[in-house]
Amino acid sequence: MKNELLPSTFPGIDNNVYADLWTRIAARIVDLVVMLPVAGLILYINGLSKDAYFYAILPNLAIYIWYEVYLVKRYGGTPGKLIMGIKIVQKNGDDVDWHASFMRYLVTFCLSLSGIFIMMWTLGLIDDATYVSMGFMKRTQLLSEINPLMSKIQTFTSLAWTLAGIIAILSNKRKRAVHDYIAGTVVVKSIFLSKIREITNEPVIEESEK
Repeated sequence: MKNELLPSTFPGIDNNVYADLWTRIAARIVDLVVMLPVAGLILYINGLSKDAYFYAILPNLAIYIWYEVYLVKRYGGTPGKLIMGIKIVQKNGDDVDWHASFMRYLVTFCLSLSGIFIMMWTLGLIDDATYVSMGFMKRTQLLSEINPLMSKIQTFTSLAWTLAGIIAILSNKRKRAVHDYIAGTVVVKSIFLSKIREITNEPVIEESEK
């Protein structure tokens, strides 16, 4: 691609080629539905014992890295994005590489690690019998009560990150979220991708100096 950053509009394309906020939210909802069986299995394993929770941490992270990083690199998006007809590309229109794919997920990954650390720390404050005897809701409530400050910080940080992404999408013509700026990516409507690349690959004819 000749341009370092794709233009906000393209000649011959009347519609906005970039995925809007609502389409991206819908894609995330689809992803949540797709991952429900996995999330349910993880919650079940976590409820068996504290040891089971600890043993499930690495497989859990591996699954989500596969979903958010590998699938984005391999197919240009998660299942939710592909189903909603949008695709992640680098800001110049090229396919996403490994670096861009990981950088999009970096902040979420760090937030996940901090959440795991807080949970492990909190779990160390209760005995296994108490942990196993409680249902999911009561267990969640107890863990929040034991370590309220850290839980509030984790919740606030996650909400702030989500809100920052929404504000960013609504504030620029290319609908880029904060993680798009970090990774150097844009999210486009798949039906326009071939046309986008065709237009941006056209040779630039420079006018001769008079």
